[in-house]
Amino acid sequence: MSKNLFITGTGTDVGKTFVSALIVKKLSEKAKSGYFKAAMSGNERAENGSLIPGDAKFVKERAKIAQSLESMCPYVYENAYSPHLASRIEGNPVNFEVVKKNFLSLQDEFDFLTVEGSGGILCPIDFDKSGSRKAIFLEDVISSLNLDSVIVADAGLGTINSLVLTVRYMESKNLGIKGMIFNHFHPGNIMEEDNIFMCEKLTGLKTLACVKDGDQNLEIDFETLSGLYK
Repeated sequence: MSKNLFITGTGTDVGKTFVSALIVKKLSEKAKSGYFKAAMSGNERAENGSLIPGDAKFVKERAKIAQSLESMCPYVYENAYSPHLASRIEGNPVNFEVVKKNFLSLQDEFDFLTVEGSGGILCPIDFDKSGSRKAIFLEDVISSLNLDSVIVADAGLGTINSLVLTVRYMESKNLGIKGMIFNHFHPGNIMEEDNIFMCEKLTGLKTLACVKDGDQNLEIDFETLSGLYK
């Protein structure tokens, strides 16, 4: 039975997939490490017309794992919108029971399963305007699958506000947070170093790692990283 961890972020394009790939890669050095994402939008089509789950492909190739792309994400959309809007346009809205079934099917295959969210913590996964279906948000996925989270944030300007607001919202929903990872970090940059200091002071959370552009490995030891999973 796998131990699991959710990777959320302060917003879109902060580097959740890049960090997730480094995490999966680090764990795969000593254990069976897998990846899962409930819904993935903004994907390109293969020559045969099928959608390629881009984030899953990136993680698979960067982490060098054998897991099939099909098992990584049950809902794949072409439009680069929030999944709730992409599915409204393209059809095939997210059914949480399908997400849960796919997630559970991986439990016996891996020692550690890294689950990545879409966008920021408030990103809707499914939202029916008519109200005939109950809306699904990332917090529903986290709670229902009994996951704790790590928050990925950009180290640069604006991160104090976005990080602290993300933490406050997650705390209001009783979502467990294991720590923070800062992406696009430049060692010696006084603003970025102060951003990290302030985020720690305002939230009481620990910085687990700082990731630089182009990093090939996550600067965190296996024992500390694996200890975040439950």
